[in-house]
Amino acid sequence: MTQSPAATNQWIRRFHPAPAPRFRLVCFPHAGGSASFYFPVSTALAGTAEVLAMQYPGRQDRQNEEPIGTVTGLADRLAEALRPWTDLPFAFFGHSMGAVLAFETARRLEKDGISPTMLFLSGRRAPSFVREESVHRSDEGLIAELKKLSGTDPRVLDDPDLLRMVLPAIRSDYKAIETYRCEPGARVACPVTVLTGDNDPRTTVEEARAWQDHTDGPFDIAVYSGGHFYLSDHQQEINERLAEHARSAG
Repeated sequence: MTQSPAATNQWIRRFHPAPAPRFRLVCFPHAGGSASFYFPVSTALAGTAEVLAMQYPGRQDRQNEEPIGTVTGLADRLAEALRPWTDLPFAFFGHSMGAVLAFETARRLEKDGISPTMLFLSGRRAPSFVREESVHRSDEGLIAELKKLSGTDPRVLDDPDLLRMVLPAIRSDYKAIETYRCEPGARVACPVTVLTGDNDPRTTVEEARAWQDHTDGPFDIAVYSGGHFYLSDHQQEINERLAEHARSAG
């Protein structure tokens, strides 16, 4: 397939483009996150898989664009952007809100007969576990949540000017994930591997394991020590898992 320059420039970041890739790993950031979160993954997998990191509107070089405040709206646009890149075997990796976006994007692609070799879903409870949450409704609630999850640079949280710049995108992401309701019985056909921390304040192991009810393919779960951003302490181990899959599926 022909690669779309528009998709590349707007939605997709390739930090280590491969001249003749055999496999692609598509990475979906968490709420408030950006494509650069996956730069270390791209570095570690260079030569094994070409990493495509998704860049949502409203952050970094897309700062002046209006954020998309619904999961369905984001997933529609993500699937559209990724279609030109599905000429090779590919897997999805999504953390937190990114896990839900990976799932919903895969559902859209599978309707067109395009399926990932694996969904790696990290740090997020299954859609069948619904909580009423309203963090997005106040700046104070958002800042308290970011501090609790320990995934945001404290220098950003302590700088009023930086906060003013990043809060609109963060608020939009939290609104999207907090108002998301999965269609009853929604499933994917592809295999699913769930990764989660054993002390995540937002996802219990039981809630993470329930993703097995949302796939018709094989299911696996890996539990790591740590909280919501457990992957920061287990990055090498996770990268090795991703690389092993890329070698076997590519």
